[in-house]
Amino acid sequence: MFLQKAWRAAAFGVYGFNNFTKSGFLDHAKKFKEEDMNVTIEGKNCIVTGANSGIGYVTAEGLAQRGATVYLVCRSKERGEAALSKIQSTTNNPNVFLEICDLSSISDIKSFASRFSLENKPVHVLVNNAGLLEQNRVTTSEGLELNFAVNVAGTYTVTELMLPLLEKAAPDARVITVSSGGMYTSPLTEDLQFSKSKFDGTLQYARNKRVQVALTEKWAETYKDKGIGFYSMHPGWAETPGVSKSLPSFSKSLSSKLRTDKEGADTVIWLALQPKEKLVSGVFYFDRAEATKHLPYAGTANSHSVIGSIVENLRSLCGFTS
Repeated sequence: MFLQKAWRAAAFGVYGFNNFTKSGFLDHAKKFKEEDMNVTIEGKNCIVTGANSGIGYVTAEGLAQRGATVYLVCRSKERGEAALSKIQSTTNNPNVFLEICDLSSISDIKSFASRFSLENKPVHVLVNNAGLLEQNRVTTSEGLELNFAVNVAGTYTVTELMLPLLEKAAPDARVITVSSGGMYTSPLTEDLQFSKSKFDGTLQYARNKRVQVALTEKWAETYKDKGIGFYSMHPGWAETPGVSKSLPSFSKSLSSKLRTDKEGADTVIWLALQPKEKLVSGVFYFDRAEATKHLPYAGTANSHSVIGSIVENLRSLCGFTS
């Protein structure tokens, strides 16, 4: 077990340094097609969680620039209003709106979804971007470990509650979940709240991100007849406020090699713009291309078999009774 963990860490480091850095992006960008991004999406409704900074902000701005009606879902009213004002100003798009919601709270998410659903608008694009890496164990008022609450329970609850509105946008509806390359360092585990060993925030984040990738596969299979595409993606190692705060030593040591938040958001926007026939539901994307979900000999591939029991657990934890 120790040797396998060591191998995962080493393989991830080498693979990441060669691909996830700015130089990796610039190399991969040589194959990008400019016309893929020259797309307008007027009349489409897009929801972006965690949209007040970093990749979420750039994604929301990029969609607004292309004419979409964009809903910024943010926890902080102050930071959300600042982001809203800036996006409206830079894009000249008046159809950008702010929704206040704490993604660590299941009850708050349900209130937001209920409020939003009253308008009965089709949701063409849902971007699950909100994420958290808290190094210490923190428990929410609902009894959930905080990283898990935001990254997994929040993502799961938002997506499930938006399904009726996503169906209204079928066959063009899509859900894009922003995962992380950190998931390469961990197999899928049913210990969702990290209760079976000493807490490690970075490892919990990696576990959460692995769940997101496996969830995307499960959603693609479960809802394959609903006209909704489900995609997970990795933005690479980008220099965002979240990375600087949660991984200061990593951010400092690789500061000159990290991607910009715009480079990190590139594939999110690309996934939102492409014709559905060019994409494969359930797939993990990186730099506008299908990417592997498992590194060689890392022992993570078979772990996705437990996703069914994880979903059952999530439904219970998140209060879905049917």
